[in-house]
Amino acid sequence: MMRTLAVIILLIFLIPGCGKDDRPLIPYAYVSLQLYPNTLDFIPVGGTIYRPEGYRGIIIYRMLPDQFAVYERCCPFDPEKTGALVTVDASSSTCTDTVCMSKFILYDGTPYAGPSPYALMQYRWNYDGEVLYIYN
Repeated sequence: MMRTLAVIILLIFLIPGCGKDDRPLIPYAYVSLQLYPNTLDFIPVGGTIYRPEGYRGIIIYRMLPDQFAVYERCCPFDPEKTGALVTVDASSSTCTDTVCMSKFILYDGTPYAGPSPYALMQYRWNYDGEVLYIYN
């Protein structure tokens, strides 16, 4: 009975530590933005724009007329690295960090080359057909 109790207590202390995420933390920056992607802030389907909001800026990618992907421009591999900035490649379907050279797919932010095992940080968004709301 004591052996079973000792195993249970040991598991209680060990299991919470198993799922620890060692992902570097991108500093928080409040974002609340409204854009008009069909008129004033035109974003064509398949196109991207940069905005200065966020920690190091935001990339807004328009996949379909009513589907967007919004990412922080700070590379998740080493967020404190000075001068590191994710920029959209000429193909407009991928982006690359300027320092560590990690490459990411714009569709969902997943890394496919370079040292970063982490996806780009995404911002939440809502689109009502006229206004694109971006927030965290």
